[in-house]
Amino acid sequence: MKAWDAIIIGGGHNGLVNACYLQRAGLDVLVAEKNDWVGGAATSRELTPGFLYSNCSYVCSLFRPEIMRDLELPRFGLQVISYEGGAVFTRDGDYLANYRDHDAHRREFARFSKRDAEAYDRYARDVTRQCRFIQPLLMRTAPDPTSLCPRDLGELLYLGKKFADLSAEEMALTLRFWTMSISEFLDEYFETDVIKANFALSGIIGTALGPMSPGTAYVLLHHYMGEVDGSVAAWGYARGGMGAVTKALAASFKASGGTIRTGAEVDHVLLSRGKARGVVLASGEEIYGKLVVSNADVKRTFLKLVEEKELPDIFLRRVKNFKIRGSSGKVNIALDSLPEFPALPKDSPVYRGDMHFTDSMERMERAYDNWKAGRWSADPFLDMVIPTTLDPTMAPPGKHFMSCFVQYAPPKIAGREWTDADRDGFAESVIAQISDYSPGFRDRIVHMEVRTPREIEAEVGLTEGNIFQGELTFDQLLFNRPVPGYAQYRSPVGGLYICGSSTHPGGGVMGAPGRNAAAEILRDLAKSTSHMSPAHDVI
Repeated sequence: MKAWDAIIIGGGHNGLVNACYLQRAGLDVLVAEKNDWVGGAATSRELTPGFLYSNCSYVCSLFRPEIMRDLELPRFGLQVISYEGGAVFTRDGDYLANYRDHDAHRREFARFSKRDAEAYDRYARDVTRQCRFIQPLLMRTAPDPTSLCPRDLGELLYLGKKFADLSAEEMALTLRFWTMSISEFLDEYFETDVIKANFALSGIIGTALGPMSPGTAYVLLHHYMGEVDGSVAAWGYARGGMGAVTKALAASFKASGGTIRTGAEVDHVLLSRGKARGVVLASGEEIYGKLVVSNADVKRTFLKLVEEKELPDIFLRRVKNFKIRGSSGKVNIALDSLPEFPALPKDSPVYRGDMHFTDSMERMERAYDNWKAGRWSADPFLDMVIPTTLDPTMAPPGKHFMSCFVQYAPPKIAGREWTDADRDGFAESVIAQISDYSPGFRDRIVHMEVRTPREIEAEVGLTEGNIFQGELTFDQLLFNRPVPGYAQYRSPVGGLYICGSSTHPGGGVMGAPGRNAAAEILRDLAKSTSHMSPAHDVI
């Protein structure tokens, strides 16, 4: 019976990135995906005739350009179109616009506060400095600080040198930045509620924390480290929806000779004498492999796919304590025409970017208070985009697709499971908020797809619906992600690796965890990594 060189559990973007690199190194690789399509949380599906939905992830920026080049993704059809604007609507009928042009951006801030317009350059400088510090670490394996291995010592020296290159003031700012709340951080620069709300949104997206919770300043940084066509911190739409990313990855993998099996849900990892020997599918079929790589999150991998008796007690305890709380949902909407927002001028570039209705930190925090009480937010935070303003391939002529990312939605409602009635109530909170700013919005709706943490976990396999496969707080970063001693993509089980967003450097459609895990696997196999672009100290 055939034994594959490597079996990848899950066809999400990190699993496919990992598979591509291993296949290009000469391994014979199989990807086993439980759904009838690949992509994980980065999928595009037609659920109503003529409309293509980005079902979960919905915008592109974090995906590493080194990976795009290595795997030739543009050759396989990947194209990213940059945002042209964005806005935060205010309750008094005004709006704060975001523009790609720096000077136009400052002039818009000056409409609300000349002091904040002046502070914007200082804010951008300080955030860029933090990005310069952390970005080179994204494509490097986090060192084990307890190890005397030369590679770990070298990486610790690298980290120490980067920190030592900072001035005393920069060191203090860096340590504060990684641990403080986004609310405290923004208070040091801005005085206007809507301007602070405009920036704070990046500190809470996908996170079971509020803007006043310690650690959310780093979450903002995580969202600033991407780029589109060399424009740092820019965001855009993948033409054809986010499934275009994983479609290109799958095509690149197959072009290298790789094999994908859909409808192949893995029930558990096949072990023999404490070593992974393959996987057993839900159908009972056994597939053998010389090594197994799990793209599932750390809890799903070690609490469901591996028996507890096979794992050390301290490792098991740390996995169980890993914070992976669901906090968000998604509402995808097919519209028969472009919605109108009376606050906006006609043909404003704002339509061609992300729009929000939460205009103060207090409203964000109140939405989080609902989550803490086990309820979806009555006045939710929405990150709303209309990709069809720039990508007409996703809807029939004259029609539009709207994507609404929603905070907050708890994994359970007051301790019990979600019901369909709860899901409908969650959707209504979203539609009601949009309708407050866009008269006649309800009448434009052709179809909706509503995803609470229940639906996200059931279909995509993300524990509790957590889109980052674990909180991005300081205690769960670098050599602590997912747990101390196992931050280098290996596990206590020989031949079993992990490559999902539960590992360094974390979540988002980035691809770095899959790429970094492939590098470690190839080193263990004494295989060349010359086909992998090295990390560079640039931003």
